[in-house]
Amino acid sequence: MLDTRELPLLRALAGRYPTTEAALAEIGHLRAILSLPKGTVHVVSDVHGEHRKLKHIINNASGSLRPLVERVFGDQLTAGEKRALLSVIYYPRESYAPVARGSEAERRAYLRWTLAREVEVIRELSRRYTLRQVDQAFPADMRGLLRELVSARAAPGEGGYLDALVEPFVQHGREIEILRAAARAIRNLTVFELVVAGDLGDRGPRLDKVLEYLMRQPRARVVWGNHDVSWMGASLGQEALIATVVRLSLRYGRLSQLEEGFGIPVAPVDRLARTAYADDPAERFAVRGEGLRDALLMARMQKAMAILQFKLEGQLCRRRPEYALDHRCLLHRVDQRAGTVAIDGEVYPLLDARFPTIDPTLEPTSDSGDPYALTPDEAACIALLKESFLKSPVLARRVRWMVQQGTTWLRRDRALIFHGCVPVDGAGELLPFAVDGEPRRGRALFDALERAVRRAFRARAQEDVDLLWYLWTGPLSPMFGKDRMTTFESYFVADARTHRETKNPYFHLIHDAAFCSRVCREFGLDEERGLIVNGHVPVRVEQGESPIKASHRAVTIDGAFSEAYGDKGYTLVLEASGARLAQHHHFTSVEQAVETGEDIIPEISDVEVYEAARTVGDTEKGEELAREIEILERLIQAYEDGVLLEQPR
Repeated sequence: MLDTRELPLLRALAGRYPTTEAALAEIGHLRAILSLPKGTVHVVSDVHGEHRKLKHIINNASGSLRPLVERVFGDQLTAGEKRALLSVIYYPRESYAPVARGSEAERRAYLRWTLAREVEVIRELSRRYTLRQVDQAFPADMRGLLRELVSARAAPGEGGYLDALVEPFVQHGREIEILRAAARAIRNLTVFELVVAGDLGDRGPRLDKVLEYLMRQPRARVVWGNHDVSWMGASLGQEALIATVVRLSLRYGRLSQLEEGFGIPVAPVDRLARTAYADDPAERFAVRGEGLRDALLMARMQKAMAILQFKLEGQLCRRRPEYALDHRCLLHRVDQRAGTVAIDGEVYPLLDARFPTIDPTLEPTSDSGDPYALTPDEAACIALLKESFLKSPVLARRVRWMVQQGTTWLRRDRALIFHGCVPVDGAGELLPFAVDGEPRRGRALFDALERAVRRAFRARAQEDVDLLWYLWTGPLSPMFGKDRMTTFESYFVADARTHRETKNPYFHLIHDAAFCSRVCREFGLDEERGLIVNGHVPVRVEQGESPIKASHRAVTIDGAFSEAYGDKGYTLVLEASGARLAQHHHFTSVEQAVETGEDIIPEISDVEVYEAARTVGDTEKGEELAREIEILERLIQAYEDGVLLEQPR
């Protein structure tokens, strides 16, 4: 019997499937998908603003397009022809630029030759998809043309019909549009889904361009990292996070992403540095990389933002005592006259005792004044920056996409993906953190944090916006997972002991298979075969570290992607036949890729090879499709029982 409470849902569904036949056809389509090999998912992490390298890895499908071209064409093409074909798939516009200057006959011949080979690649890739899925992989405005080319038995140049299809593009000098559409279709079919496991920005050149390129991908998801939530909070006007992202942009000489990318001027910081820090050598604040301003001015600007950050964080910790982070507020423990700071009960000499915006007569821990109070110049600086962050339309669009496509964790077949860690104690017991006044652990913590983040963007309550700061730096944040962030110490204290950031026990417990099984069970994955995937902590390959942990049940894919941080990187490739790790290296430029065929050819290693190929039906997507089939069966029952009337068209 049908439950009458189902009727509103079934009526809505009847609008899409107005007859029994339409519903049966859709059930057949869904069951066919369940039998197909699962789609290939590529997981990268800790991109940190390296937009050029990320773009190349997306374009070459983490190195998998090269062996595909080898397999499809074998000895049919020379090495040079294969290199030229790959070049136009990776970078169609740049590769075609020299050809575009040729005659119409030369352009026509190039189009026919290249397009015929691209169509062969598309046909090979199409075998793993339904026709509907292949259709969806084609760019919308070229869908009909590509459908005709791929379904035809002949190739362009071998029949009048196909030549007639592409000829108008040649006559109007728009053949590049066909090549671009075919290249995009190949990339879309090679990678079913791209997952970025956190930390899209900071350190590298352009977060704005990383987001711009990800937004063009047909199926891309983000698992938020602590650097992501810092930008998300800054976009909502959280002042401590605004100071943080501006300071990091200055530290790595990345002002272009602020001023050119997001339209956020740093003139207020420039003004503060030229006044309050005019004679400050700022030796501890040398910029890592080239900037748009004088190096000394950039160092002073960085110091100005660092002190402003520390002040705003101190104010926030007072406002949110539940975070229990007062011990990490150090400005009131500074003795400027003695040139020392007290940290965890020990006194250390300062490398830099100049604090021009803090009263030098204040005694450490005294009540005579407030080192966290902003000067009028600092207050004006952060107010102007906040206004710019809140009013930037580009930042708002990019961050909105990151929120919409983002989450705290993902399941992809047997893989559990998150950025940092599951907070636990030394015995592996889940640690609680209060969200909405209730202690949460494990999966419940991840889910509650996701709800709070989405609510912050919907309602903008200060409590939720401030929580983004805790996610950036808090010890129980699954996106950070360390006892402290030692920014102050790294600038001001020489003793390396104070720079130590102790990782949550999770990071050594993932070497234990039993612990990994408990984590997988907590998140609803296969206890025996589940694979934990996280980034956040760089793998020190040069020191003999392996991304695959001793348990063989966990893998870390932060391979120091950023040039400022190691210039390597990993893609975890989750295929139907198994899980593989592709290790990347330095990428020079698009120009080198086009002119010399330079490519990132990764080193491939197996994480796991499955005994039998995994189908869509074996995955979380299969569970979703099974539920859709069940609902469609209920719709058919409603038609057969006469509860709903069919509406033939």
